[in-house]
Amino acid sequence: MKKAPEILIINGPNLNMLGKREPEIYGRATLKDVEKLCRETAASCGLAADCRQSNCEGDIVTWIQESADYHKGIVINAGAYTHTSIAIYDAIKTSRLPVVEVHVSNIFARESFRRQSFISPAAAGVISGLGIAGYEYAVRHLATLIAPKRKKKS
Repeated sequence: MKKAPEILIINGPNLNMLGKREPEIYGRATLKDVEKLCRETAASCGLAADCRQSNCEGDIVTWIQESADYHKGIVINAGAYTHTSIAIYDAIKTSRLPVVEVHVSNIFARESFRRQSFISPAAAGVISGLGIAGYEYAVRHLATLIAPKRKKKS
């Protein structure tokens, strides 16, 4: 049986605290809920989801660097590193994989420092402010980006 193509789902710092941290902003869903949603959505698109979370920037950079050997694309919520990490941006550019950036909250309706993303210029799309449903849309969009191109009839 052929193995489903795999995508990498990366969650950055403090996303392990979903459901506990500022539920009025991030909601009550947990990281386990996010991972379940991503796996189910990926499976419905004929993909497998490799879900990872780290509070350490270096882990995230390493995962992205290694991803081209194992994954077809990336969904990333880099948390606060979104606004600070040129290293993550550089790793994404180097990977040459399609990337969809996702945020649970609407980063554009929050503090001014959250409105700048170092990841967005390297991403194929950005989903912000839709709660954890944004992950479902991100996985579905990534699936369309990595789907084999259909041959045109002459």
